[in-house]
Amino acid sequence: MTEYCTLYVTVPDKAEAVSLSRTLIAEKLIACANISDAMLSIYEWDGKTCEDYERAIFMKTRKDLAESAISRIKEIHSYETPCIVQWDITGGNADYLQWVGQRVV
Repeated sequence: MTEYCTLYVTVPDKAEAVSLSRTLIAEKLIACANISDAMLSIYEWDGKTCEDYERAIFMKTRKDLAESAISRIKEIHSYETPCIVQWDITGGNADYLQWVGQRVV
């Protein structure tokens, strides 16, 4: 049985979110991406508390492609240490998940 997951990725702006998503879709590593409006991220970096606006991307793919997609994201992402988190999908609309599986290699 095919397993699926969502990759949660943050980027600094809409342009990078769109570019990253289009690249991974064209390379058939993800089936689709949902891009959020700007959200405030608060985090510690280099010993300082930072507050920046970012975009979140929710990318759907097959679980067996997650590592390839993560590697590709790391290659083209602008951050030194990008947030890339894999959330396994344990249920949902079977027709939608089948559609996801048909769009990736």
